[in-house]
Amino acid sequence: MVKHVCVMTSVHPADDSRIYEKEIKSLVSAGYRVSFVNPFKDGVDEFGVENIKVDIPFGSRLERIRKAPKIVFDAAIKTGADVFHFHDPELLKIGSRLTKYGKVIFDSHEDTALQTMSKHWIPKPFRVIAAKLYAKHEKKHALKLSAIITATENIRESFEKYGCKNIAVVKNYPILKEFKVFDADKKKQVCYVGGITKIRGIQEMVDAVEGTDIRLALAGSFDSLELESTVKASKGFENVDYYGKVGREKVAEILSESIAGLVVLYPEPNYINSLPIKMFEYMAAGIPIVFSDFDFWKKLAMKDEDSVCGIPVDAKNVEQIKEAINYIINHPEKVEEWGRNGVRLANEVYNWKAEETKLLELYKSL
Repeated sequence: MVKHVCVMTSVHPADDSRIYEKEIKSLVSAGYRVSFVNPFKDGVDEFGVENIKVDIPFGSRLERIRKAPKIVFDAAIKTGADVFHFHDPELLKIGSRLTKYGKVIFDSHEDTALQTMSKHWIPKPFRVIAAKLYAKHEKKHALKLSAIITATENIRESFEKYGCKNIAVVKNYPILKEFKVFDADKKKQVCYVGGITKIRGIQEMVDAVEGTDIRLALAGSFDSLELESTVKASKGFENVDYYGKVGREKVAEILSESIAGLVVLYPEPNYINSLPIKMFEYMAAGIPIVFSDFDFWKKLAMKDEDSVCGIPVDAKNVEQIKEAINYIINHPEKVEEWGRNGVRLANEVYNWKAEETKLLELYKSL
C-alpha cells in the first residue's frame, strides 16, 4: 500500500491552490505522509507536510529548465517515497527516471503543446516547431509513467492519443468553505484575481473602468516588469486597487466585496476549452461573471435559462466589457439572481469534493 508521497514542483509557489491547498491537503487527510519538494518553503508545517526547499535558478528561463530537473530529482530520491507526483512539464525527463524508485504521476495542469503556441518569449515562426517537439518529448516520457492526472477532459484526450492508459481527470474546482457567500457589503467594484498577463486581458480590464466611478480590485502577479509598467501607466489604472499576490483569505474578502468577477482571456488555443479556476471561484462566492464568449465557457456559465451566471463578451472589445460591467452594476436584481445561480452550480457540480474522490481513487489504484 502507498504510504509516502513525494510531491514535486520546480516553479509553483509552496501555497499553490491546486498543488497544496487541494491535492496535498487531501492526501494528508486521507492518511498519506507527504514530502513536498519546492523552491520556496522548508520544514514541517502545521499539517505535517515535510517541505523540502530546493535552490532553483530563476535568473533565466532556459537556465531553470536546464538545471532544475536534476536538483529536484536529487531531493526527491532522498525522501524514499513510494510515489513521486510532479507538476511541471520540465520535470518529465526525471519523471521517467524516477520509475526506478517508485510509482510516478505527472499532473498536467495545461495542454502544454497548445500553450506553446501562445508563448510570447518564443518567436512566432518557431512556435509550431516548438509545440511539435514538446509533444514528441511529452509522449516519450509520459508512456513510461504509472499514471497521468489532467485538469481537463481535453488534456486527457491528448494523453490518450499518445497511448497512455491510467489517466484521471481531476478538475481544479474551488474548495467551497473558503468563500464568504453574500457576507459583506458590496462596493462599487469588479474584480480579477489570478496571473496577470496580456493574453488574460489585463489591459482591456483596466481600460474598461477608465473614466467611470467603478473600481477594479486586482490581485495577482504581473508576468513581466514591462507589462506592469505599461499597465500602471494607463489612465484607467487610476480606478484600480492593486493588491499584488495575496493569500486565500484576502481572495475571499475581495470577492465578497465585489459586484462581479472578470475572466476575459484572449481566444488562444489553450484557453478556449480550459476550466479557469477564477470563474468557479466567482460562482462559489456568489458574484456574476463577465467572461470570454467561448462556446465551451458559455455552456459552463449559461447552462440553461435557470443557470445563467453572467455575461459573455469579446475579450478584446473594451466597450463590450464596459457595457457588461455597467449592466450588472445597474441591475441589482441580476446580481442576486446570477450570484445565486453560481452558488447553486458550485455546490452541485463545480467544487473540489468530487475531484478529491477521483484523486484518492487514483492513488488507491497504485
